[in-house]
Amino acid sequence: MSAQKRRFFEGTSAAPTFIGAESVFVGNIRGTGHFVVSGEIHGDGELEGGLNLAASGSWHGFIQAQQAIVAGKITGGLIVRDKLEIGYTAVIRGKVSARSIAIAKGAIVDGDIEVTSGEAVVEFEEKRDDGAKA
Repeated sequence: MSAQKRRFFEGTSAAPTFIGAESVFVGNIRGTGHFVVSGEIHGDGELEGGLNLAASGSWHGFIQAQQAIVAGKITGGLIVRDKLEIGYTAVIRGKVSARSIAIAKGAIVDGDIEVTSGEAVVEFEEKRDDGAKA
């Protein structure tokens, strides 16, 4: 039996929606599927799928997603219905809520952290070179 992957987006077959590193998007985003953000967003997000916010990405607004990996900057707040992984390059200013949360040493969360499952927050040390890249 294979071990469970920590990266829960690996193996996703649908084509993701990309917001590139040199892009700035202004407005609210609502959609299904996987979103990869390397650029800048100003607005709220209602994502019926996963979010991967790269180290170069920033989001100014409130985000709701099914799962998320955050390596960039969020100013607003984040509610994740399932698993949330916060990378060592992440800076989040606002409330964070998820069923399960793993935070890398070095990440900054300036706000309340709520784990809805009642489990403890898992702390880890990022050991992969690509840990903060999308």
